[in-house]
Amino acid sequence: MYVIFLGAPGAGKGTQAAVVAKEMKLEHVASGDLFRQALDKGTELGKLAKSYMEKGQLVPDEITIRMVLDKISTLGKQTGIILDGFPRTLAQAEALDKALVKQEKAIDKVAYIKVGEKELLKRLSGRWICRNCQAPYHIIDSPPKVKGKCDACGGELYQRADDTVETAKKRLEVYFAQTAPLIDYYKKAGKLLEINGEGKIDEISSRIVTALKAGHS
Repeated sequence: MYVIFLGAPGAGKGTQAAVVAKEMKLEHVASGDLFRQALDKGTELGKLAKSYMEKGQLVPDEITIRMVLDKISTLGKQTGIILDGFPRTLAQAEALDKALVKQEKAIDKVAYIKVGEKELLKRLSGRWICRNCQAPYHIIDSPPKVKGKCDACGGELYQRADDTVETAKKRLEVYFAQTAPLIDYYKKAGKLLEINGEGKIDEISSRIVTALKAGHS
């Protein structure tokens, strides 16, 4: 099963992708992790990506897609995946579909985790990240046990500049402008599952698993 998780910043798609992947025995493939791994290993794609990032430019779609396909090709045929953070645009979705066809594969379902703007702003502006392991926390929904310290590794927690209310509003505007065509694209393909992304983490996970199993039967 090949699944894409879509959701606005703050929708919790990274958290849900990790939980659902474990529950359904799928491989969680986050585009951000692929970049970090490629940079750490100094692969050819990693060096290419780095050359763009150092200039402050977006990494071209074809490089990101090659990273994703490379990851898929290292997995066994029986291993399904959840793609998290990619594709982000219609062009990326179309290019990914074409590339997967060459490997005789296809995206089965797209889980769109839908959260209202008011709730997204509340979540985004209260978010803190661990400097070491990047574990996310939230001052309201999931605060750390010790203020300012990561539960997992003891690292310092910090708030990113793009987690303020003003910046969060801009991020959401950009996201919805880019992603609206993507949602239509997968809806027309009959692959989109809209999931209510508000509530407790385990409730949302349960909704996603139920929808994916029903959609795949």
